[in-house]
Amino acid sequence: MLRSPIVSASRRSFLGLSAATSAAFALRIVTEPMLAHAAAIRHPHSHDGVMIDSNENPLGPSAAARQAVIDMAPQGGRYSFWLSEDFTNQFAESLGLKPEYACIYAGSSEPLHHAVAAFASPHRPYVTADPGYEAGMFAAEAIGARVIKVPLAKDYSHDVRAMLAAAPDAGLFYVCSPNNPTGTVTSHSDIEYLVAHQPKDSIVMVDEAYIHFSDAATALDLVKADKDVLVLRTFSKIYGMAGLRCGAVFGKPALIEKIQNYGGWNFMPVTALAAAAASLRDPQLVPERKRINAEIRASVFAWLDRNGYSYIPSESNCFMLDAKRPGKEMIEAMAKQNVHIGRIWPVWPTHVRITIGTAPEMDQFQTALKKVMTGAVTASLSPARSPRRRNGELPMRG
Repeated sequence: MLRSPIVSASRRSFLGLSAATSAAFALRIVTEPMLAHAAAIRHPHSHDGVMIDSNENPLGPSAAARQAVIDMAPQGGRYSFWLSEDFTNQFAESLGLKPEYACIYAGSSEPLHHAVAAFASPHRPYVTADPGYEAGMFAAEAIGARVIKVPLAKDYSHDVRAMLAAAPDAGLFYVCSPNNPTGTVTSHSDIEYLVAHQPKDSIVMVDEAYIHFSDAATALDLVKADKDVLVLRTFSKIYGMAGLRCGAVFGKPALIEKIQNYGGWNFMPVTALAAAAASLRDPQLVPERKRINAEIRASVFAWLDRNGYSYIPSESNCFMLDAKRPGKEMIEAMAKQNVHIGRIWPVWPTHVRITIGTAPEMDQFQTALKKVMTGAVTASLSPARSPRRRNGELPMRG
């Protein structure tokens, strides 16, 4: 009988994993909420405002997921290991994979960081897009791996040929599709090209956190073909479970084992498992939320077009707006109106990331944006409200 990853790991000696586990514990895991909070300009009672800065889903968990959490709460005093095994089997089966090709986590941040630590090194660089999701870069820097940032292609997809040329000795290539922060897709053919030409012993990681919002083709077929590919999935985005924490990494068993050996044992919140399982059982959840997001996004883009504002067309639940001024000023001016927008990326200092909220929230966003763009509201950045840094680094929070 096939053994799930959680069962296999539980039968290993903890001492046998001590060296790798100690290294994992020393590696601070950077997440989307940490990055958003580090860059945020928070005014008093900002939680009552329009929060479109962290790529959360304002709809939250589905009704079935919420009920599952309530029903599971009485079991919250137990670890309930078997729930992890049951959910691993359910999630893998829903994607046409064998259970040993999957490993679940409390979100997708842990497997991202552990994969970077397992496959990149001081001699094998980490390669990513610029702008791109930053968490893997922090993981690479923490282990002394060189970070190679490659500009996006003209169509804002990952320039896979440039990524290959920039790092013939790469340990891990990271492709987020749709990309965070641009919301743009990298074609399956480009990902196939990257996999076909990747250096020996390197890994291609495809982060599909936002894939449900788009029509993009998944890279899971490459996992099924036993390629040196890892795919990340999370319930934090379209499923609305950012605060409950559930995600997974998929890959052939040999790759999954390397990630597990680095990270040590992995325990899951039972409420997250219950909510995620209920979400998977609802066949209408993803298409319905995809439709809602697409309609609101299209409405916002049409308004931006009518008003002559520049943005990058997105297929996700976020997009990049060109403020035509320093992004920090835009963030501060919008915060004055209790509309909190996302952070900036150094390579594009005048662009800010906007998360798609509810229709009323995006109406408030549009009203606030027009005031800023017409000069009715201006920024007054002060050291106290500037993004906080410690020795020039991201402030780490637990």
